Amino acid sequence: MDIFAGLLTVVTTPSLLGWVLLAAVTGMVAGAIPGLTASAAIAMLLPLTYYMDPLAALAFLYVIGKSGRYGGSIAAILFNTPGTAASAATQLDGYPLARKGLAGKAMKTATISSVIGDFTGDIMLILGVGWIAMLALRLGPPELFGIYFAAFIVIGSVIGKSVSRGLASAALGMLVSMVGFDPITGLERFTYGSFDLTNGLHLVPLMIGIFVMGEVFAQLDQGLQSARPSGHPPDDKAKNRLTWQDYRHCLPHVARSSVIGAFIGMLPGLGSAIAAFVAYGEGKRRARNPEEWGKGALEGIAAPEAANNAVSGPSMAPLLTLGIPGSTIGAILMGVFLIHGIQIGPTLFLTSRDLIYSLFACGLIGIALYGLIGYFGAATIGRYIIRIPAQVLYPVIFMISFLAAFTARGNLFDVYVMLAAGVLGWAMRKYNFNPAAFVIAFVLAGGAEEAFRQSLRLSDGGIMIYLERPAALLFIGLGLAALAFRVRSLNRAARNAALEDA
Repeated sequence: MDIFAGLLTVVTTPSLLGWVLLAAVTGMVAGAIPGLTASAAIAMLLPLTYYMDPLAALAFLYVIGKSGRYGGSIAAILFNTPGTAASAATQLDGYPLARKGLAGKAMKTATISSVIGDFTGDIMLILGVGWIAMLALRLGPPELFGIYFAAFIVIGSVIGKSVSRGLASAALGMLVSMVGFDPITGLERFTYGSFDLTNGLHLVPLMIGIFVMGEVFAQLDQGLQSARPSGHPPDDKAKNRLTWQDYRHCLPHVARSSVIGAFIGMLPGLGSAIAAFVAYGEGKRRARNPEEWGKGALEGIAAPEAANNAVSGPSMAPLLTLGIPGSTIGAILMGVFLIHGIQIGPTLFLTSRDLIYSLFACGLIGIALYGLIGYFGAATIGRYIIRIPAQVLYPVIFMISFLAAFTARGNLFDVYVMLAAGVLGWAMRKYNFNPAAFVIAFVLAGGAEEAFRQSLRLSDGGIMIYLERPAALLFIGLGLAALAFRVRSLNRAARNAALEDA
């Protein structure tokens, strides 16, 4: 019944509904602009939430993440340039349909599938998150460290194409998080005599630098002209009408892909891109017309879009119950919780139950809003985006980033941190390291260190406690098993590629 109380809270608060509506539009536009992802938009807008009510702040950024995942399909279909990594799977069939003059039908298919997938994921989150929290309350420091260890390994090894570079990115994030005072002894670490570093590096300028400035520098490196999308939004409304006969063949794919996406969303580090491609591959394998996939099949749009958006809700489960973000958006939302003095973890459902279920209600309403706006207005959004020159867009993003980094704490040092993080983000993209793994590790490192040192105190300084606690040993084993499986998969793919070249 908590979700119905949350829905009542939202619908009777006009200002909150306004923020949800604004978030639905903002996320959709951000996702549709090549190079400006939902994570980047959330990072830029994070300082705005300092002055908002906690529920409004969380709902605003949460819904931006949801609609941003969907918005990437607009760029993928219209411009053959996926707005998000997950939309690359949608591009395979979306752009061929656009070339046939059926972009409107493709976008409506993407919209309906995204809404169904998102609703499925959120319902699973609402029904299951309370049980997960109850189990999490029974975990002690050794078990929590085992979970953190598994999360670091999975996030570092699964995100991206290289295991070694992914783990190196996560390790660098952990190292950077140690700047400042030691939480146990109170001694300074890695400050090098700088007063500005004694309180550590602030999350907001770091994320703006990694996600936003890093992308701007990458676009400058490639040349702004190449960043400008080109495409032809649909004009023939009759030709682009989506009928029941068109969509009914998509429903089995949508149902199956929604479950795939929801399951993958519960696992930290996997994310939307993996869910979309897994669902696309499984859909093609089971399709009645596999030869048409990749040439303009509506089912080839429905499957990845349903999985892509089904990730959104379940990816919040590890964040809310264990304090472990399952995605970059989750890492940013974790910062919002902390900024507003809300301690996340198993006790969250005891101390802030009404807020959490009201947030879930905002997510459900946000899905309905971006679905309506996208179904009737995606083509219009595409027309306006195509008119924005990259030479105008990226300088504007550059200036907004400066303002956002400075206004977070009114500290010029944060601007320097943002620029340094921007250079780091650009270098990581250029040399195939992983910015997402870096940021998630930066956010998780404090909790992992606390759990590790508490465990050592419980065992008088010995690490044997992890072998004596079956749950802790299980989580550590799962992390190592995931690493081994990932390495084996990459080696197999490399051998297959070598055989094909031969």
